Amino acid sequence: MKTLKDMVLLGDERLYQKCDSVKKREMPILKNLERDLHNVMEEIRKEYKFGRAIAAPQIGVMKRVIYLNIDKPVLIINPFITFTSNETFQVWDNCMSFPNLLVKVERYKKIKLSFFDRKWQLQTWNLENDLSELIQHEYDHLDGILSTMRAINHKSFKWNL
Repeated sequence: MKTLKDMVLLGDERLYQKCDSVKKREMPILKNLERDLHNVMEEIRKEYKFGRAIAAPQIGVMKRVIYLNIDKPVLIINPFITFTSNETFQVWDNCMSFPNLLVKVERYKKIKLSFFDRKWQLQTWNLENDLSELIQHEYDHLDGILSTMRAINHKSFKWNL
């Protein structure tokens, strides 16, 4: 089982790579992946006191999978954003791959997200505000984009110790 020691940290080339889609025949591997994502996220929560979602490449698995756990665990497989609002907002973003660094980014206020669930059923969610921002952050990980690359300007970084 993967642990916090398996977290891929800022500077690791894997964080800048685009992930491969999950094929339906690969669904059996997702049970172990979900367990690993859950375990690492729980360790981050204990150590750093934050964490609502984690993307597979953050533990070195280069697949388009996001694990979300706010009220209940949700596995988001092969997500794609089909709508973004014109309205945006700024937020200080934190990341498990660089947990003590906050980055000010601009995100869409609303998005529409489609994805496959654990049963390979297509789901569509309309998200706004903090959930919209969260999913955009994790979705970026699947495309090899970090919040450091979306910083508003050179003053958009601060330590969170």
